Amino acid sequence: MGDKTIKPAKKCYEHIGGKLGELLLETFADKKWIAKNNPADKHFYITELGEKEFTKLGVDMNKIKSEVL
Repeated sequence: MGDKTIKPAKKCYEHIGGKLGELLLETFADKKWIAKNNPADKHFYITELGEKEFTKLGVDMNKIKSEVL
């Protein structure tokens, strides 16, 4: 794969990083699949709509533990 025109999908520890991660985050927030309780919060949570839509995409939501934010 010496093709220098490929677009990277970076993994940072156990997370998607790089531009792809940034674009996914922005898209999910725009679609209201994820949200923040307060704009100043660091962490997002998955909304009810997000749970439905991620499930439609084949994401096993049972693999995501609930947390108190």
